[in-house]
Amino acid sequence: MPRLRHFDNLNTGRFVTFSCYRRYQLLTHPPALHIFLSALDELRSKSNVRLLGYVVMPEHVHLVLHPPDGLRLGQWIGELKSRSARKIFAAGHPDGRRLSVGNSDEQRNQFWQARCYDHNCRTPETVKEKIEYCHKNPVTRGLVAAPEDWPWSSFRYYSGDRDVPIDMDDFN
Repeated sequence: MPRLRHFDNLNTGRFVTFSCYRRYQLLTHPPALHIFLSALDELRSKSNVRLLGYVVMPEHVHLVLHPPDGLRLGQWIGELKSRSARKIFAAGHPDGRRLSVGNSDEQRNQFWQARCYDHNCRTPETVKEKIEYCHKNPVTRGLVAAPEDWPWSSFRYYSGDRDVPIDMDDFN
């Protein structure tokens, strides 16, 4: 499989997508969702990454970010995935046994699929479009009737509710 090129240091918003291992629906377990969002919040604060929008779906995640210059986004996503997976497995994810990969000599758990997809958002309009895409994703998939019904996205924050799992950063 060819490696996708990532274009860092363009001072643009980035729309990032990554999936659970084999697209299993591993993000339906509320403790795992809270652990992931906590890891995202910690790492974005540590790295000065601005979080502009997100949605956590049962088998994948979309993030709208604005990374600082000098940050290699692919490595940052790798750290997010590694950090969250370790914590999720330590908390005892109910699907832990089926996520064991490798041969009989070397078994390891795999929560996330390798790699990620990212798109540079060159204009503020594109950033807004990607945030709206995140918010509409659970509705499009038939998981809820309206974006405000899905608790695992940034929609409620943008609707003025401040009792949300994770706050957004200003993108203006």
